[in-house]
Formats: sequence, C-alpha cells, structure tokens
Amino acid sequence: MTSPSSASRPPRTVPGAADIPVVILCGGMGTRIREASEKLPKPMVDIGGKPILWHVMKTYGHYGFRRFILCLGYKSDVIKNYFLNYREQVADFTLKLADDHTPTFHNTIGDEDWEVTFAETGLLSGTGARVRRVRDYLTGPRFLLTYGDGVGAIDVADLWDAHERGGRIGTVTGVRPSSRYGELQTEGDTVTLFAEKPPKVGWVSGGFFVFEREFVDKYMDDDPGMMLERAPLQQLARDGQLTLHPHDGFWMGMDTFRDWTELNQLWDSGAAPWRVWAD
Repeated sequence: MTSPSSASRPPRTVPGAADIPVVILCGGMGTRIREASEKLPKPMVDIGGKPILWHVMKTYGHYGFRRFILCLGYKSDVIKNYFLNYREQVADFTLKLADDHTPTFHNTIGDEDWEVTFAETGLLSGTGARVRRVRDYLTGPRFLLTYGDGVGAIDVADLWDAHERGGRIGTVTGVRPSSRYGELQTEGDTVTLFAEKPPKVGWVSGGFFVFEREFVDKYMDDDPGMMLERAPLQQLARDGQLTLHPHDGFWMGMDTFRDWTELNQLWDSGAAPWRVWAD
C-alpha cells in the first residue's frame, strides 16, 4: 500500500550511487515495541502494510542507491523470506495447481532495482560487530550505514555532499527530535506559552551515516559485543574525524508502540514526510 496523496520530490541521484553499498542494521529484537513486533524482527514491523525496512530502502533508492547489505540477527529468516517471496506478495499472478505450481506473473508491480545481500551477523552481536562482520562486502572506498528502524525526510544526496566537503572519515546526520511532553513557559503561576512536542535543544544522531572504508579497519575489532555507538564513533569524534550533517526536517525512530502508531497515522493520512519516492 502506498500513501495516497503524499507529494514526491524529483530525485537528485549521487554519481555512482548504484555501486555504493548501503549497510542496514537489522538484527534488533524490538523489545520496547513488543505489541507490534512479538513475532517479528523489528525491521519487519509494518508502516502502511510494508515493513519499516522497506521504507528505509525506498528512501535510499530514491537517490540512486541499489546495493543493500542487511546485517541480520533476530529472526533473520523472516526478513529473508519476505524478500525471497517479494514479487508474489505485490504482483498479480496465476497459479495452476495441477502442475509444478510455478506462478505466471501478469505485471511488475513492486519490482525494485535492488541487489540485497543477507548477512548473518549473530543473534546477540553488538551493532559495531555486525558492521565489522560484513567488511568483505564493503567494496569500494566508501559506504553508507543506517538502522532498520527509523525513517526521515533525509536528503541522502545532501548527506553525501556534506561528507565529501568535510573530508573526514565519517559523517553523521544530526536531528532534533521532539520532546514527548508539552513545554511550558511561565511567569509566576501563569502559563504564558504551551508548546506541544517542542524540539529538544542540541543535536542527536539520526542514524544516517557515510563512512570511508578505513573506518571499519582502523576503528573496529573482532569483539562480538562491540557497539558502533561507543568506542568506534566516540574515538572517531575524539580524533576530529566525524562531520555533522544537520537535518532540521522530519525524523523519527520507531522505538515504542506509540511511535509505531504515530508513523502509521501519518502514512494513512497521506502526509508521511519521509515518503520522497514517487511510486
């Protein structure tokens, strides 16, 4: 299902994007969103009938990226089977039950020009360990990385440009997520301003990265518990090798059942800000 009235923007592709790997961390269990993911790995929890992972991949695809490396862990078979049976789920077909049950497809609805590598990176591996374990698939001097549980109206072409301008090993997208609570400004016992979900002060990581290949070799080791967000990125920042790409637009991580509900409401309303693709 697609959002019926969301406006799409014309794509601005990154030169050579089709050959640049996009690593997506897909090993999470989604324990804080159990109401929606009890039987699913978190990246397969749906927004508008499609897994949030699909939404993430569509965002990159809009900018010309087509090579995806999925770092699998919890219930990896669910993710594999979704893509192995992808066409059957979206296209019209006829099935003759008297023969070998080979379907005859009548259209190409849902076909994507994607090349997807499914990498088993361990059930309980840390996020950094997962990236380290797919290093053999990181062909070329540079790669992108994100998480399979957050969406945003991220201009990936701008992110790429910021990385090139920065000239550093890594670039992180900084976002300003809204507070979950209304902000009050007061004078004495009088409320002078009530702001619903005001943006938090300062930048936090939005999880959309670009890295030079040396990041994996220089800042990571074979520790199975290594977290990307700890030693590797913290050391990269201390070394002055991490560029900020500020993003003031929409971004949202799907961490709770409330997040899942809000994202689905946005999609169903036809006003999903992250839907930049046309089809």
